[in-house]
Amino acid sequence: MTNPSQYDHLVHIETHEELRLYELIPNVVWVFDIDKHGWWWGNSAAVAFWGLDSLQALIDKDLSGDTQGARDRTLQTFELAVREGLTVDPWTTYPNGKPKTLLMMHRAVLLGPDRHRGIIAYINEQVNMGEQPENLLLMEAMRYTRVPATTFTLDGDPVVENPAATDAYNYLYDQPLDEGSCAFVARFADPAQGRACLKRVQAGEEGRWDFIMQTAEGARRHSLDIRRTRHPLNGDFLFLVVEYDFTELYEALEEIEAARARLHDIAMKDALTGVNSLHYMQEAAKTELAHAARHQQTLWLMFIDLDGFKSINDSLGHSAGDEVLCEVARRLQAVIRAEDLLARIGGDEYVVLLSHASTEADTTAVAQRILDRLQEPIPVAGESARVSASIGIARFPDDGADLEALLKAADAAMYRVKKDGKNGFVFVRPGDEAE
Repeated sequence: MTNPSQYDHLVHIETHEELRLYELIPNVVWVFDIDKHGWWWGNSAAVAFWGLDSLQALIDKDLSGDTQGARDRTLQTFELAVREGLTVDPWTTYPNGKPKTLLMMHRAVLLGPDRHRGIIAYINEQVNMGEQPENLLLMEAMRYTRVPATTFTLDGDPVVENPAATDAYNYLYDQPLDEGSCAFVARFADPAQGRACLKRVQAGEEGRWDFIMQTAEGARRHSLDIRRTRHPLNGDFLFLVVEYDFTELYEALEEIEAARARLHDIAMKDALTGVNSLHYMQEAAKTELAHAARHQQTLWLMFIDLDGFKSINDSLGHSAGDEVLCEVARRLQAVIRAEDLLARIGGDEYVVLLSHASTEADTTAVAQRILDRLQEPIPVAGESARVSASIGIARFPDDGADLEALLKAADAAMYRVKKDGKNGFVFVRPGDEAE
């Protein structure tokens, strides 16, 4: 047959004469014709291995009884050798009807005038899987490890699993599989993810992926390490799945993230009044100012300092003073709009950043409402406390390009109100920052 162009890079062996050098080595070497499913050539060691008298007898050897699985396996080996250049894996052969497990290497080639697909097989060594101490030790290690390990066929059917895998998924053995499903997919909490993972494996992918698996203990987060392998007796392609449970680690990390979020909230909120902190105002203002700059909009910032607060602390105590600060925060929040930002930045100092929709007239109205609302008596410690406010108002971008500059300008304007008798508001004017 004529081979597809993707095989044109392979070595083309046209005649047996090109393989005569293989007669000089004692190792078994044979060439198998994939398209004919039969031997194309073998050296003397290969002929002897099969208990035959001649090369022609090897070429004429009847393989009509081979299963479709055996035929598929040789084709899979050829395709793997095309991709990787050389394959090394165990095969079980049956010379004289007796099984022999061999560690074999294969290279992909093209054969004869018709350019049939073929593989050159080199027998590296004979392997006795049942007697090698290291294999016994490996099987014992897999038996006693607490990590679930399962070997599956490419259809997702289990071939062998260790006790840890049995314990994890024994509940599945008494349940019928859904139509079109398989044991591998049934282990997944989300069958769609299981089917997608199986497709990746069938396409030849190997890797480590995280999934939620439905185990006998319930849903668990497992990291699946999936590797391609071969059946040690019949040589079929399989895949090995080793599962690492990281549920506790994931939950611990979630707790850390939750704690970090709580700490972030603490940093962003004023502990006493519950309104935003200076840190929050600094973060939020970056976004607000950047938006205003892009759209050439004006922003207004109010620096609010209470008048008469120190006398409340001195006469009624710090506990009463704290109550007054909380009530002031509530009143400020009630006056401004939901889209405006309020923060407490110091002992009796508050800042309001008005939204992009505010005009100078809006700002004036808000400032006056704040003064009116704060002058109302505050019941505290069985008495009626009174405070007022001095407010400096800065305009972005005229009075500052960032929050720090705006605060500095508004603070300077606020001190003008203090000097002029308190309980009022003014806008920043040239020279305020220098005062």
